[in-house]
Amino acid sequence: METFVVALTLFLKLFTVYFACVAIFNLKKRRAYPIAPPQTRFAVIVAARNEEAVIGNLVASILSQNYPAALRDVFVAPNNCTDNTEAAAAAAGAEIIHCLAGVRSKGAALHQAIAQLRRRGYDAYVVFDADNVADPDFLSRMNDAFVAGAQVCKSRMMTANARESGVAGCYGLYFTSFDWIFNRPRSACGLSAKLVGTGFAVHQEVIEAMGGWNTSTIAEDAEFSAQCARLGYRVHWVSGALTYDEAPNSFLLSLRQRKRWCSGVMQVARQELGSLWGARSPRPMLRWDMTMFLMMPFAQAVSGILLFLNLALLGEEYAVPLLCLLPVSYLGTVLLGTVLCLLGGYGLRGMLPAVLVFPVFMASWLPLQVVSLFKDTKKWHAVAHTGRQTAALHM
Repeated sequence: METFVVALTLFLKLFTVYFACVAIFNLKKRRAYPIAPPQTRFAVIVAARNEEAVIGNLVASILSQNYPAALRDVFVAPNNCTDNTEAAAAAAGAEIIHCLAGVRSKGAALHQAIAQLRRRGYDAYVVFDADNVADPDFLSRMNDAFVAGAQVCKSRMMTANARESGVAGCYGLYFTSFDWIFNRPRSACGLSAKLVGTGFAVHQEVIEAMGGWNTSTIAEDAEFSAQCARLGYRVHWVSGALTYDEAPNSFLLSLRQRKRWCSGVMQVARQELGSLWGARSPRPMLRWDMTMFLMMPFAQAVSGILLFLNLALLGEEYAVPLLCLLPVSYLGTVLLGTVLCLLGGYGLRGMLPAVLVFPVFMASWLPLQVVSLFKDTKKWHAVAHTGRQTAALHM
């Protein structure tokens, strides 16, 4: 049994080795997208559920873009609302898309919204969450990428309320770490960036090739990414396009949200891995990289289980060295968080709570993956937003 545990532990290290090898491409210089004249006609879509407090901030940020008004429209698709989201969105200047009965997920709302917009002649669709705010040059930078030939694009993300609490700040540090470890190197070596569920843009050609937006899992972003990999569409990381996101301030709420993310990726893996390799693709490396991404949560969950097994089998022989390493690991992660504050553009002022909580935030991913392996999350739970920080971005 002990030999099996050690062998399996070593096998799982291959995932770490793979992602570390790709991360080395961070050293390669990336080509910036040339500045291009505005020519992409964008439909900005927001699926909103009880977002009365924040929807106006996002709509205002889209309507005030440094991009021709004739080439951008903003649509809000309220669904399952019990507040005045629709009225707030309309008052801010958005066009309302009314969803039919039966919408129970963001993916279903996007399906209906894009189905209604496909015949209106847009070149690309941009998807935001209601609690976001877009940088004034967001659409201009996305236009640069599309004119250069990109067909699926993902923006850079920052946390709008990073100094409001240690937990919110941890989200900002996490986004930055993902940019530097995952998105930047993949941008340099021709692989796909991680397409999280907001601040991304999709060309009409891709939507037509897929027959519309068709996702069914609770992680519609990861599912759509897998569909792109299967068809050979690369997700381009557009670092000049910036999205501000409002993060939770409660650690318990953060655990619930991230548990849903973990469970959602596992759902996508179970559903999409077979079809991902069931057909030939013009870009097999995209499929391989997506396969590793979808399998990573399972690898982390099994690693967590092996950690507990090692503690049970080896007892003090394993536990004592592990306990001795904890302070070193904590201090190392604090140092990493400090560096990420600078790399992410947050600076150090007001970020001490986030830096000190960051080691706990990152360590909590492991038990979340283990729990997700055995307990699936199928229901979306609302995350309340205040809009205070995102509103301040436009004052």
